[in-house]
Amino acid sequence: MIKGICGVTLRGTQALPVEVEVEITGGLFSMTVVGLPDTAVKEARERVRASLRKVGLMLRGRIAINLAPADLPKEGALLDLPMAIGLARAAGRIECEEPSLFMGELSLDGRVRWVRGAVPAAVLARELDVALFVPRENEREVALVSGVRAYGVETLLDIVRHMNGEAPLPRIERGMFEECTAEIETDFADIKGQFAAKRALEIAAAGHHNLLLTGSPGSGKTLLARALKGILPPLSDEEMMEVLLIRSTAGLPFEPGRTRPFRAAHHTASTVAICGGGSSMRPGEISLASRGVLFLDEFPEFTRDVLESLRQPLEDGTITVSRAAGSVTYPARVLLVTACNPCPCGYSGDPAEPCRCTPNSIEKYQRKLSGPILDRIDLHVAVPRLKPEELVVLDGECGEPSAEIRRRVQSAREAQRERWREIGFQCNAELSERALRKRLDMDSDVKPFLAETVRRLKLSGRGFSRVLRVSRTIADLEGAERIAVHHVAESLSYREGEAFGRGSGPGWRN
Repeated sequence: MIKGICGVTLRGTQALPVEVEVEITGGLFSMTVVGLPDTAVKEARERVRASLRKVGLMLRGRIAINLAPADLPKEGALLDLPMAIGLARAAGRIECEEPSLFMGELSLDGRVRWVRGAVPAAVLARELDVALFVPRENEREVALVSGVRAYGVETLLDIVRHMNGEAPLPRIERGMFEECTAEIETDFADIKGQFAAKRALEIAAAGHHNLLLTGSPGSGKTLLARALKGILPPLSDEEMMEVLLIRSTAGLPFEPGRTRPFRAAHHTASTVAICGGGSSMRPGEISLASRGVLFLDEFPEFTRDVLESLRQPLEDGTITVSRAAGSVTYPARVLLVTACNPCPCGYSGDPAEPCRCTPNSIEKYQRKLSGPILDRIDLHVAVPRLKPEELVVLDGECGEPSAEIRRRVQSAREAQRERWREIGFQCNAELSERALRKRLDMDSDVKPFLAETVRRLKLSGRGFSRVLRVSRTIADLEGAERIAVHHVAESLSYREGEAFGRGSGPGWRN
């Protein structure tokens, strides 16, 4: 249990309490902050002093502020408000006997500005059963955390009056996650042809399976990947809370809807940008896209360090960032969608444009993607160039609209959530090996078919497990209780394209 006035500091998506102790003695004015503060915390001295002047408190004497525990690094401007409240109490300006958490950045005129980390702070306040005071701009996200006693603050004067009983602050009312979904920017009905790729995207969305799109330039790989956002099911309450924690920790704007994250990283992004880290160990793109989509266009052009760093989080669903100051673990339950050309010039296997690459350059290009990375991608899909008769279609729909596909995807996700609820999984892509062995119902003729096909394709153990997970998703899309041979056959067809760039896989025309 905390005592007195406390602020918070962030450690990953977790908020840790920081007790603010203040001592004021005689002498010339000076203010010292101890307790492993970073530069932003040290600079708070001038912000705090100016803000206290606005409420009529002139600081005098030698002031020492201790941020306990002393061995925990403190970072950011989150501690401005608790430091000001601690000084006001030490000077006799306010009475604050009840333990409380405060967070907020102060301006020179006494306003309390928005800060990141309000959601982790609300979770901490709920666990400690104490009051939480946050900036007014953070109210909407804090309201989504149930069971927390929180108050929104606009200025330092507001909280001084509240503490003295002059003008009590209204408590933040409990909010609810909004059911609205984002407007569909790219509809499947507007994408010409590519029916095999559309089917693969539907399977990927239904089971949260990783996807590799391979095709020549202009075949529609990026357009298909961006259309995936329109068929993803809405976030559940549990998933929404996880996404909200990560966004709050990273300081991203608050989005009230249930739309899943969609992050597109440029191929020049560094390992820290993708995986997280830096001096403050911020989450990277793979964590910011958790429970949503991470799109990596021009996949082979990413540095080898970036590509190999994806192996562990894609398998475990979490990523641990370790530095000298400690380590933090972020969620990384991401649907990875990648796109690439089959060769350096992009036209290997293309029926209309001849390839100008040498066999050596093609082999070197394909070696950029290691076997372990390709093995972690469930669906390998070729995206061929459209036929002339498909290109000249200018009116009418080119297939099912995204809204119709999303209804099927959502129904399949609900079936998965209900089936795996007891063992704590949300979708088929998360299934453990033990669950795969004991809980997958298959027709009697599936095992002999699998044995023969695995021998022919030379699948690894991981590849075989991913075939089973995809087969379960295909069955869920059909509403089938048991996995049949045709479900497995379709799943295996998406593994035949593993040798990317050779023109194999469903939908490729040589």
